[in-house]
Amino acid sequence: MINLQVRHESGTVMAGSEHGVVWDKSLAEIERSQFPMLAGVCPFADTVFNTWQIRMLLEELGRLPDGRGGPWVDAVRALCRTAEEGPHRYVWFVGD
Repeated sequence: MINLQVRHESGTVMAGSEHGVVWDKSLAEIERSQFPMLAGVCPFADTVFNTWQIRMLLEELGRLPDGRGGPWVDAVRALCRTAEEGPHRYVWFVGD
């Protein structure tokens, strides 16, 4: 399971989510050309999104086909909003 967090550039965890991303075939085989942000998430390492990338990530979440979403999508959206509320905040997908 990939955990979700918002961290300040100092490393302080500012927010987290009870919903993580379950890495399954639907995400592992996502079309890289259509979903470059989501395709870049690594289940075995941390993936970090900055302010510019958060905007693209949100756009991609809105285009996910049926069956590739779940509670984690709303959790990521909420964390993106938290990250956008202040400077030097990043959305982290924390891999195993």
